[in-house]
Amino acid sequence: MFKTLRAQLTAWYLAFFLGSFVIFSVLLYATLGRALERRLDQSLASQANTATALMQEELDEMHGDAPRAANDVLSEMRPRDSVVAILEGNATLAASGPLLDRADPPAAGSWALPNWGKHGARGAANRFTWSNRPFVVVAIGPLDSVVDDLHDLRAALGLALVPLLALSIIGGYFLTRRGLAPLGAMAEQSRRITGENLSARLAIGNAAEELALFATSFNALLSRLDQSFETMRRFVQDASHEIRTPLSVIRGEADVALSRDRTAAEYRESLAVIHEEARRLSRLVEDLLNLARADAGRVQLRMEDLYLNELVAECCRSVEPMATARNLKLQCSAPADIPLRGDEELLRRMVLNLLDNAIRYTPSGGKISAAVESHNGEARIRVADTGVGIPAEAAAHVFERFYRVDPARSRNGSGNGSFGLGLSIVKWIAESHSGAVELASQPGAGSTFTVRFQK
Repeated sequence: MFKTLRAQLTAWYLAFFLGSFVIFSVLLYATLGRALERRLDQSLASQANTATALMQEELDEMHGDAPRAANDVLSEMRPRDSVVAILEGNATLAASGPLLDRADPPAAGSWALPNWGKHGARGAANRFTWSNRPFVVVAIGPLDSVVDDLHDLRAALGLALVPLLALSIIGGYFLTRRGLAPLGAMAEQSRRITGENLSARLAIGNAAEELALFATSFNALLSRLDQSFETMRRFVQDASHEIRTPLSVIRGEADVALSRDRTAAEYRESLAVIHEEARRLSRLVEDLLNLARADAGRVQLRMEDLYLNELVAECCRSVEPMATARNLKLQCSAPADIPLRGDEELLRRMVLNLLDNAIRYTPSGGKISAAVESHNGEARIRVADTGVGIPAEAAAHVFERFYRVDPARSRNGSGNGSFGLGLSIVKWIAESHSGAVELASQPGAGSTFTVRFQK
């Protein structure tokens, strides 16, 4: 029924006000009714007390002539809005009005007479004895005045309800409109934010605390989106550049081979170049797919129990020919069995990436070491080299995709250069196993990568 938030809030405001008004009216009506009855009871009790005192005085003066004394008392009091009666036993000595309800009054106090008059009545009675003669003084007051006053109150509340409801609707609408105005302004600002200006932010101004919290959260979301879009743009640009390089080599080599007739050896040489670049391109595409699946949370780890020391030793044996070819000394230290539960294939790739990174950026004659150790419930893999090292300003970025430290950490002209994805994959694999990777490095003094796992 109410599709807009403004209408819903106005309706809730009206319902709350109407409910409060009804509760207030009922409480006021009940309180006033009791107060009027209590005031009537007090007035009747006062009349009964006065008549009792006068009756006792008149009996003394008239030596027990009760009828005469009763008439004198009523003549002196002259009650107008009530009926005062004086009885001796069950006989009425005098009354200022008709007694329509002859029910025996209580010994003292007030009581209700529902059949007396149009709307009933209230009564007050006093009992006393004079010379062993029982007397009763009764004062009865109709409830007409109470009913009339309550009727006037109902009429006043009914007349006040309509303008008060109108005022509540108008006030609720304007208060809601004013309260939601900053939200409307934020909505207008958000509509102007597109993929081209994600750096824009919502202006909070002097909005209420709740709206300010919403705007702050939305601005934080925009910051994350802006960062994600920037990362994605940079990723696409870097990936396009990396893919373009091997494709250009393949195309160029093919063009040269096809430009004229060549010998079988020349064709084999060209095909070898094309094969190597195609292998590099295939590895790049595979890395990109793995990272994309990781970002989407679609990589399912095949967890199994393994020994980390055996895995690292096997990785060292795999890269030993590469280290020997570059005149590097490779040392592997994994003396004790260190159990771990993880994806063996991914962990193997992580260690190979670390070793490949160390071999690639360590000059000839250098040293590389890989060690596995257990300490305080942690399993650690430490890969250290005596290579070119990493400057402090670049250390925080080496795990970013396609990041390279130039010109020191370059391809070294090997033709098997890095794409800048190896350490990103290392970081992803470590974190997917609830681990972390750390770097300690100094330019010219080598680098040490440490991967920590909780066993």
